[in-house]
Amino acid sequence: MKGALSLQLQAGTQGLGADLRYAVLPALSLRLGASFIPVTVKNAFTFSGFESRNDVDVKFSNVHLLADFVPFTNMKGFRVVGGAGYLFEANGGVNVVPTGKYNFGEIALTPAQVGKVNIDVSWQGLAPYLGIGLFKSFPKKLFNINIDLGSYYLTTPKTTIVGTGMLSGNDSQEELINSNMSSYRWLPVAQLNFNFKLK
Repeated sequence: MKGALSLQLQAGTQGLGADLRYAVLPALSLRLGASFIPVTVKNAFTFSGFESRNDVDVKFSNVHLLADFVPFTNMKGFRVVGGAGYLFEANGGVNVVPTGKYNFGEIALTPAQVGKVNIDVSWQGLAPYLGIGLFKSFPKKLFNINIDLGSYYLTTPKTTIVGTGMLSGNDSQEELINSNMSSYRWLPVAQLNFNFKLK
C-alpha cells in the first residue's frame, strides 16, 4: 500500500492524540503526531495529625515520529514500531497547603506561618520509543482499528521543591527524590487507534 495516507485518532495510557500515517513502502510507514494527558486529583492523600488540602497533577504532552515495519509478509497484522517523542511537558506534581491550626508545644501557628510546599518531578526531553503494533496499519476501505503496545524511555527525572514558611527548607530533599525516582524512566504505552483513510 505504498503511498497510502490515513488520519489516526488515538486513546490510551499516554492520553489522547492524533497521527498522520504515510506508507513509504508496502512494509514501512511513518507516523507524525502528538498526544497529551492532563490529570488533576484533589485531596489524593491525607497526613495523620496535619490538616491540609493537596492537588496531584500529571501532565504529559509530546510530539512524536514513529516508523511501523511489517517484518513478515504472511503476518501483515503484526508491526514492529520504533522512533522517538519529544516530551515538551512531562511532569508529576504535588501541592500541599495547610488548612488547620497547629500547636508545637505552647506555640500556636497559623497555616500561613507553617507554609505550603510544591513538589514537581519532570522528565522533559527526547524519549526513544520501541513497541509492537497489532492489526493492519491502514484501512482496507474507509476505517479500521489497531493497537499499539510499547514504551518510551524517559530522561533522568529532575525534581524541584518550593516551600514557604516553616516548609521553605525542603529544597534540600531534591537530590534524594531524584535518586528515589531514578528508576522511573519507562512510560508504558497501551493505545487504541482509530484510522480513517485519506488516500
